Amino acid sequence: MTTTPAKVWLRFFLIGYFVLMALWIVSLTSPVPYGDLTRIGRLSEREFGWRDPPPKVDPVYLASTPIAQADVMVVGDSFSMTHRWQSVLAKAGYRVSTSYWGQYGESLCGDFSQWVQNSGFKGKLVIIESVERLLDMRMRYSERCKDGKTIFPYSAKAEPLIEPDETVPTFSPNWEVQYMTGVVTYYHTWRAKNSPVDTYFDRDTWVRKVPDGCKFFSHRQCDRMPFFKEDDDNGPLTLDTLARMKNFTGAHSTIPIMWMVVPNKTTVYINPDFSKDFESGFSSAKLGPDLYAFTREKHTQIRDFYFSNDTHMSMHGQLALGERMLAAVREVMPTPPSKSP
Repeated sequence: MTTTPAKVWLRFFLIGYFVLMALWIVSLTSPVPYGDLTRIGRLSEREFGWRDPPPKVDPVYLASTPIAQADVMVVGDSFSMTHRWQSVLAKAGYRVSTSYWGQYGESLCGDFSQWVQNSGFKGKLVIIESVERLLDMRMRYSERCKDGKTIFPYSAKAEPLIEPDETVPTFSPNWEVQYMTGVVTYYHTWRAKNSPVDTYFDRDTWVRKVPDGCKFFSHRQCDRMPFFKEDDDNGPLTLDTLARMKNFTGAHSTIPIMWMVVPNKTTVYINPDFSKDFESGFSSAKLGPDLYAFTREKHTQIRDFYFSNDTHMSMHGQLALGERMLAAVREVMPTPPSKSP
């Protein structure tokens, strides 16, 4: 049988077609990622996705209050974007307005007191929330503001910036996936399941073993899970960080400021002494609630306290965090102003 160039070309075309089709089918049937770490590390949600249903919150408690009517102003980050911890305050009668560091160039500048006044805020408390790994950078950026002035005015949306899943995600075809994603995800997941050591994956994600992990998590590979490498790479908070926070608070003493430092997921489950000196100093300085002690206690009591597949606190954890913040707010405002006689 004579082999012609046309037949050779057709043979290669068909081989390529079937290879691409196989890759597409594998990728199409890979679960759609619903955690930030499984998404960027390309790890399977079948193995690392949480399986316990999250608590639901009445939407009436999730709406942010217009700043002129708010009792509490929150400047936070992605740990505040679901409005879940704030919903506990709202349910207790406190009116909360939330905006985010990223809106202001990751910095709060020397004109902060005037900036708050210009926003129209007439409330009693400003809560500044930051995850541990980004707080030192934000404090350094805040010291370097040009002319000490905040460029952007306060702005807050009524609805949460992030709407979390309220049920355990079920399978659906992954229509937006790339050809190689399924195969890469399969390979990464196989490595993560079988490696005896911590394993690094794409874009600052690594899978690490968690002591007693199956007591704390609902995902299938509960003895290990993905972590964000930046938790380690950004370094611990230090006494210098604390000094910057004290200086900032002192410079704006006309406004009651409460600092809300949320520990990294890695700090909670792997390295609890990561920012030990800062933690001790922060507790003594009484700048805000000690969320290191809080997470140390609660992560052993609440299953899926942090998401297994994500760097953030789960909705179970967020509502517990809200209860802790409510207790702290009540130390400043025992009764919501709207309920005061």
